[in-house]
Amino acid sequence: MTKPIENEKLASFIDHTILKPDAIASEVERHCAEAREHGFKSVCVNAVHVAQVAQALRGSGVLTCAVVGFPLGATLPAIKAAEAAAVIEAGAAEVDMVINIGALKEGRIDAVREDIAAVRKACGNKLLKVIIETCLLDDEQKRQACGAAKEAGADFVKTSTGFSKSGATVADVRLMREVVGLDMGVKASGGIRTRADALAMIEAGATRIGASASVDIVAGGQPSAQGGY
Repeated sequence: MTKPIENEKLASFIDHTILKPDAIASEVERHCAEAREHGFKSVCVNAVHVAQVAQALRGSGVLTCAVVGFPLGATLPAIKAAEAAAVIEAGAAEVDMVINIGALKEGRIDAVREDIAAVRKACGNKLLKVIIETCLLDDEQKRQACGAAKEAGADFVKTSTGFSKSGATVADVRLMREVVGLDMGVKASGGIRTRADALAMIEAGATRIGASASVDIVAGGQPSAQGGY
């Protein structure tokens, strides 16, 4: 029998996330306090909140994570790269970018790879996660997206923004892990609201979880009825 994951260990998988467009400074501050208390891996925010989060988490061991080209991915590579450079300058240690989903669906894999590579270059030695938005793709497109991310030098592939039709599934995490092998991370995000959800994703091969219900996940509470992450 697999040994149960303790709360502290489970917390270390979680990017505590607040990406809603109407997030205000006091909510972001609360997320930072929760992340420090529970030992989450990072706090993941939109670019405008990065400096606040980096300051609030200083010395805690909790990382600052920022999204780029979010949530649509339909932004020029140069703009995504500039955004990545800006959030890193503001204090981000990790970047979660959205791919050019339309280019992928058209079969323009070189364009997808080049888009990721531009952000990879801008990130330098900072960790880069690539959101492929699995709910919009068929299995072959998911494989192609993961392959492009791996070839472009990304550190992680990630299922979802949490802002599209649906979020992470166990089947998609398994597929992504199969494609990228053991050398890359796989982040499951979107719709993960309970401890059971998180553990199922980890069992399928996820090494990071993106969630807004992070406290409920580690504390066993009832998740609130909110969308997105």
